[in-house]
Amino acid sequence: MIVTMNNMNNILNADFINFFFLLVKYESQASKYWNNFYKTHKNKFFKDRNWLLREFPEILPFGLQTKEEKGKLSWDHVKTNATDSFSKIHCPALPKGVESCKNDSVGDCAYSQSEISSGDNQHTKKKRREAAKTQLFPGSHATFRILEVGCGAGNSVFPILNALKNAPETFLYCCDFASGAVELVKSHSAYSPAQCSAFVHDVCDDGLSYPFPDGILDVILLVFVLSSIHPDRMQGVVNRLSKLLRPGGMLLFRDHGRYDLTQLRFKKGCCLSENFYVRGDGTRAYFFTKGEVHDMFHQAGLDEKQNLIDRRLQVNRKEKVRMHRVWIQGKFQKPLHSFHNDSDDLIPGVSAG
Repeated sequence: MIVTMNNMNNILNADFINFFFLLVKYESQASKYWNNFYKTHKNKFFKDRNWLLREFPEILPFGLQTKEEKGKLSWDHVKTNATDSFSKIHCPALPKGVESCKNDSVGDCAYSQSEISSGDNQHTKKKRREAAKTQLFPGSHATFRILEVGCGAGNSVFPILNALKNAPETFLYCCDFASGAVELVKSHSAYSPAQCSAFVHDVCDDGLSYPFPDGILDVILLVFVLSSIHPDRMQGVVNRLSKLLRPGGMLLFRDHGRYDLTQLRFKKGCCLSENFYVRGDGTRAYFFTKGEVHDMFHQAGLDEKQNLIDRRLQVNRKEKVRMHRVWIQGKFQKPLHSFHNDSDDLIPGVSAG
């Protein structure tokens, strides 16, 4: 076959059309791929995130935090010069045989828990209880409310509920856009509608309402979720979540970092756009930098309290494999006196583009 310029153009056009079709397919059928994932793996794929309360003690009301949960093992208390020390914090999912994680980069945090709680005095709590009485919704009785976005099969939900079992004035919301995942949570023996509400929700759809009013959440948990969303839609998601927080409320973030081993292992043809990839099962993953994370949450009107790169060397001695892992972890607070303009999701002096 003689390859002419016309033939080459036809080949290139066909490749572009095919690639565009795949982009649309993975975006429009994202919930289908995640439903298939949970149908296949159920609640067996991810381990329970028992490390969560050590990394994010803010999940618990101030009075419930134990000495350890207040940060004994938290990055908030790791000295910035301890770059060669070993961290005992649990990794999100250590494979069997992995024995140690070496920390290469740490960051400190510029706030204390007492600083957060100072804006939530008894007068404020009383006002919030009175406001809740005027409208009935799941958790309307609570004085401390948490939302986990992308709850999956409940690997964060049930460790949190276990910690909250003696705190009847707390309430946990959890959502996922995979209906199969939500059903797994609701069918769990530890699920209690008196203290938890699991619901199907697509955070990318601004037109969908939440089963509770804006501005009432104390904590939002966004852990390994934002990376699965198309980069063009991430800012809108963060903007919307920001509106759910009360003044002084915290958004807690952890996700894949740039040049993590899993990014480097993606094969040719898996890249959908810059630093955004599709896995073999159709689910997707983005790999963040600290700067990108800072800009997103800053534009949403949240103050950065922590934003660090968590680099670890995982060693599997049995398989003789060294794995360089990179995650981004951050804590972002809604100002007590916000000048954020919710009507257009911009901060004074910050341009949308």
